[in-house]
Amino acid sequence: MNQATTTDMSNTEKWQSLDTAHHLHPFTSHKDLLQKPPRIIESATGVYLTDSDGNELLDMMAGLWCVNMGYGRQELIDAASSQIQQLPYYNAFFKTSTPPAAELSALLSEVAPAHINHTFFTSSGSEANDTVLRLVWRYWDILGKPEKRVVISRKNAYHGSTIAASSLGGMDDMHAQGGIIPDVVHVEQPNWFAKRCELGTDLDREEFGRQAAQSIADKIEELGADKVAAFIAEPIQGAGGVIVPPDSYWPEVKRICEHYGILLIADEVICGFGRTGEWFGTDYYDLKPDLMPIAKGLSSGYLPIGGVLVADHVMDLLTTRGGELNHGYTYSGHPVCAAVAIANIQLMQRENIVQTVRESTAPYLQKRLRELGDHPLVGEVRGVGMFGALELVADKENYIKFDKDLGVGGICRDHCFDNGIIMRAVGDAMIISPPLVLQAADIDVFIERAWKCLDLTHKAIT
Repeated sequence: MNQATTTDMSNTEKWQSLDTAHHLHPFTSHKDLLQKPPRIIESATGVYLTDSDGNELLDMMAGLWCVNMGYGRQELIDAASSQIQQLPYYNAFFKTSTPPAAELSALLSEVAPAHINHTFFTSSGSEANDTVLRLVWRYWDILGKPEKRVVISRKNAYHGSTIAASSLGGMDDMHAQGGIIPDVVHVEQPNWFAKRCELGTDLDREEFGRQAAQSIADKIEELGADKVAAFIAEPIQGAGGVIVPPDSYWPEVKRICEHYGILLIADEVICGFGRTGEWFGTDYYDLKPDLMPIAKGLSSGYLPIGGVLVADHVMDLLTTRGGELNHGYTYSGHPVCAAVAIANIQLMQRENIVQTVRESTAPYLQKRLRELGDHPLVGEVRGVGMFGALELVADKENYIKFDKDLGVGGICRDHCFDNGIIMRAVGDAMIISPPLVLQAADIDVFIERAWKCLDLTHKAIT
C-alpha cells in the first residue's frame, strides 16, 4: 500500500484495507470479506458499541456472550493496570503460584456449587474443554478403568474450536473441516421446536424432553456402560441456537448418569456467571456436575481466562492417588487475567447483579421478547434469564421453516447491524445474550429496533 493511497483513505478504509490484506478471521468466509469489508468497532461504553464511522450499536450479544458487566468498567481496568505493574506474569508450574491465582480460586469456591472447591485455570473455554477430556480420562485411569473413554455429547453442541473441543461439540461443518477424535459420540439435542417442525405437527414438550434424555441411555446401552466415561452438555445450548430444554430433560439426564455411573460435565462457558439469573446454569437446573468448564463471563471478556471447576470427589482422587498431573498451559492462572476476574466477580457481588437479573431485568426482557412472537416471521420465542432466541419461519401456523439456501437469518442480521442492534444468526434463529447490566430502557430500544428489522427482513424475502 503506497503513501498516496493511504493519505486519501478514511480511517475506516485504512483499517478495512489492512484487515482484509492481513487478518485471518475466525468463523468467516474471507471471500465474502473481499466483497464487503468488516465493520470496524472502535470504542464502547456500557451496553453500546461505536464503529469507526460513528454509528452506535446496542450490543445484544455482550461481545461474544462474555461482556456481562458492560464496557468501560473502571474497576476492571484498574485491576489490570495495578497487577501488570506489580507482577505482569508468572506461571503455575513447578510448585509455584501467584496471589491473584490463589485468591481467584478461593473466590470461585464461594460462588460455585457447594460440592466444588477447586479450579484448574486456562485461557479460554476451548482450553477448558480440552482439560475436561484429560481429567475425565485420568479419573477413570486412576480408578483402574482405562477402557472407560467414550464421552457422549449432543448433536449441534458447541464446546470450542480446538481439535478436542470441536470433537466434543456436535457441529457437522466443524467436523467436516477438522475431523473428530476417537471416543466421542453424539446423541439428539433437546430442541423441541426443531423436532416439531420436522414432524409437522404438535408435539408434547415434556414427553419429547424425556425422549431426548433417553437417547443418552440408549447410546450407553449400545456402547456398553463399561466403555462410557461421561456425558457433556451446556445447561442451555448457546451457540447451538439458545436451545432451552423441556423441564423434563435435565432431571432424567441426572438420573441416567447416576444409574450408569458416568461423570456429568456441565459446560458453563456461556451459562456461567449470572446469565440464567443464578450464578451458574448448574444452579438453575440443580445439576451437581462432576466438572464445570468456565470462561467468558469470568472476566466479562476484559482479558482471556477460563478454567475447569472440579468437584471435591474428583479432586480427592487426583490428590490421593493421581500423582503428577501432566497437563497445563503457559498462561494457566495468569496473574493479570486472574486479577481482573477477581475484580469482576467482586463487582458482581457488590452490585447484586445475579439477584437483579433474576428478579428484575430478566423477567422484563423475557416479557418484552415474547411480544416479538406476534410478528409473522417468528415461529417461536424462547429464552431464560438473559438468553433469548427468535426462530424465523416461512409458515408459523404449519411449523414450516425456510429453505436454508435463502439465508433468512443472515438477511435479518445485516438489517440489525444497519439499524443499531447486534443480534446473531444461528441458521434462521436470531439469538441474543446481552450484558447483564442491560436496563429496562435499553430493552425497550432493543424491542423497537428488532421489530423494525423483522419488518425489513419480511419485506426483503416476500
